[in-house]
Amino acid sequence: MEAMQLIPVHRTNMLMQTFNQPKFEIEAPVETIEAEIISSRRENKRLPFIEANTKEVTIQHLREECVVPVFSKDNEITISHPSFIEMVWEAANQVFPNERIEEPTIRVSHVIKGRTPEAIHKPVKDLLESDKTIYYERMMFCFEIPTIHEDIMGNRLNLTIGGVRAYNHENLYSKKGVEKFKVFIGFKNLVCCNMCVSTDGYKSELKVMSTADLFSSVMRLFQEYNIAKHLYYMSAYKDSYMTESQFAQFLGKSRLYQYLPVEQKKRLPQMLMTDTQIGIVAKSYYSDENFALPENQSAISMWNVYNLLTGANKSSYIDNFLDRSLNATQLTDGLNKALYGENEYSWFIQ
Repeated sequence: MEAMQLIPVHRTNMLMQTFNQPKFEIEAPVETIEAEIISSRRENKRLPFIEANTKEVTIQHLREECVVPVFSKDNEITISHPSFIEMVWEAANQVFPNERIEEPTIRVSHVIKGRTPEAIHKPVKDLLESDKTIYYERMMFCFEIPTIHEDIMGNRLNLTIGGVRAYNHENLYSKKGVEKFKVFIGFKNLVCCNMCVSTDGYKSELKVMSTADLFSSVMRLFQEYNIAKHLYYMSAYKDSYMTESQFAQFLGKSRLYQYLPVEQKKRLPQMLMTDTQIGIVAKSYYSDENFALPENQSAISMWNVYNLLTGANKSSYIDNFLDRSLNATQLTDGLNKALYGENEYSWFIQ
């Protein structure tokens, strides 16, 4: 990576921004972290950041027990899941050299099974474990930087970095070409493990040819992300409230949105939630342990609304999760502005 002209951004540089910043906390570093994945000391096992059709695995499992798919026409290897995780990890260590970075949590789905050449003609009942191969079509990971955090309405938010790889978005039946990745930097709400993703902290399609390209693109994303601005806007949600009537209107319009005539839908902001997820939001409005409508209250804070949306998003598949996370942020921001008279999202609450 000697050819890269990338200067690590230290936390003092990250915070010297012209934006009016909130006072979020950065703890004093314990030590400089080397660019290797360390073990976190989690006292309690947290809720998964995504639930639908996924299971948790280790990076050792991906390295040692999974094959790496190739482009079939030239047999060129793809960038593996572990290589992707390691490149993002190294970039995070360069941008945040003095912070404590926890080990990545990895979730996978859609296992692709195969056989070794020697086992091609064996009956299924005679297959040994050594005859089988697997890889995962979809993988998402994230790791927290708990020394950079903020508190909003009693909810601790840790800076969090992660990404998604979905081989179903690649044409593996062709020759090697650009490969696509999703990468984000944002915050995780530790109360519920909901992800908070902003526009400048997310790349929905990084197209790269090599791990060096991937590293360079990830570094650029981290350097452009405005931590203070993201926290400022999220913190503002706690001071805005949506009445029960407005919330009911939002739920109803969200269901209607799916069936609008094409031309009318084009004139409205994008809304990516499914009917099932809208139903989860409606149920959680009354029953969520942390973000339901407060007892004997007639209005709910936009911070709670935001977390109802990001909570419902945990039912998304891996390849749609981050796009819907960002959309939840955009939707909350738009609804918040609509409460103060702006027109763009007003259709959803009128």
